[in-house]
Amino acid sequence: MGIQVEFNSALALRNISEASAGRREQNECIWNDLEVDAIYPFLKEGQRLYWLEGEIPLVETRGNQQLSRPKASIRIIKVTHFVGKSYKVWTRGTFKVVEIFTDDAVHFEGFKRVPRGGEP
Repeated sequence: MGIQVEFNSALALRNISEASAGRREQNECIWNDLEVDAIYPFLKEGQRLYWLEGEIPLVETRGNQQLSRPKASIRIIKVTHFVGKSYKVWTRGTFKVVEIFTDDAVHFEGFKRVPRGGEP
C-alpha cells in the first residue's frame, strides 16, 4: 500500500457551465470574469502537488486529459489537502492571475514561461 499523490504542472479546472448545471462546485471551475492580480479559490479531487515558486498555466479540462491551451498564467498561493465526505482526499487552495491569454500564441515551453512576444 502506498500514498497516492499526483504532480500537476498546470491547474486544470472545468468550464463554469459545469457548476451552473450542478455537476461541479464553483471552485472546481474557471470563473468567467478572471482579472489580472485577482485571487481565486480552487478545488480538485485527490492529493495534488503544484509548483509554488513560479507561474503555471491555468487550463480548462473536459476530463480524461482533454485540456485546452492555457487560458491564463497563474501563481498558486496556498494549497491544503483534506479528507472530505466519503473519506475522499481533496486539494483546495488559491491562485493569483498574472496574465490572461486571448490568443493562440505559445505562452509556456514546458515549465518555462515564454515572455510576451518573445522566444523562450
